[in-house]
Amino acid sequence: MAKQVRAWQRMLSGRRLDLLDPTPVDIEIEDIAHGLSFVARWNGQTRGDWPYSVSEHSLLVESLFTRQNPAVDARWRLAALLHDAPEYVIGDMISPVKAAVGPDYGALDERLTAAIHIRFGLPAVLPAPIKKAIKAADKVSAWMEAVNIAGFSKEEADKLFGAPPQSLIRGLSIQLRPPAIVRAEFIQRHKDLLEGMK
Repeated sequence: MAKQVRAWQRMLSGRRLDLLDPTPVDIEIEDIAHGLSFVARWNGQTRGDWPYSVSEHSLLVESLFTRQNPAVDARWRLAALLHDAPEYVIGDMISPVKAAVGPDYGALDERLTAAIHIRFGLPAVLPAPIKKAIKAADKVSAWMEAVNIAGFSKEEADKLFGAPPQSLIRGLSIQLRPPAIVRAEFIQRHKDLLEGMK
């Protein structure tokens, strides 16, 4: 008889998250915020004294999404904040690695996303226009990160991600901060958006 492979991870909250069959009751925002604050974007290949974390990126994406869609409901802003939430347990893979891993990564990501969404009062699958709008904000964030901290030339970033309107990114900056600070801000933003959904 083949030995069963462990497919769950113990979270700092004490929850035991089954990665193959995640349930909303095993998901806590503190675990998400903590994990994302220690996951580095761009495989850690960024300038600065701190890694640029997925939680920092998520805060920027939510801000960009809100700028692009100023009248949008708080629940969709929450969806933007949580757009990379599964990476708290599966990590952040750059697009070329995701392509090499294949469809299994995407299926795992989708299951975790659905459980996270349900946990926080969002539909398991986002409406297509909302998903598209979040992706647009994500691309702007990628452009900003590429040019400011990941060593890309503006021309290269323009080609890969599309040049964003300067009016959209005016006043925004890429921040590199200690994980504890970013974690606290992520949790507070989550709390504020949940309040806005009531």
